[in-house]
Amino acid sequence: MSPRGDVRIWAAGAIYAVGQVNFLFDGTQTPHLTAKQLAEALGVMQTTMANKAGMINRMLDIGIIEPDLTRVAMVEQHPMAWLIEVNGVILDARTLPPELKDEARRRGLIPDLDALRAA
Repeated sequence: MSPRGDVRIWAAGAIYAVGQVNFLFDGTQTPHLTAKQLAEALGVMQTTMANKAGMINRMLDIGIIEPDLTRVAMVEQHPMAWLIEVNGVILDARTLPPELKDEARRRGLIPDLDALRAA
């Protein structure tokens, strides 16, 4: 699938996709906007922007939590970012001893919050 079309719409789709990952459209979060407000601010049609975001999500395999695209505050509180399997048992890595957390971080199994904060 080759990206074609208006660059503004692709940019709006990318912003929408990153917004989704960061729960931008959830009114209980700060900051938040509706998709309609975002479309108006970017000067594009909401459905077109959402369609491009869907294409971007599929092309880049973007899921619910993408640590590289997610605000640190969201990663810190997102339980799925911290689940790892140890000897067949799913554990919250935040409960592990420091040396095991360090190893999980080194292997890329859990987010490196210090690196995310520095970025």
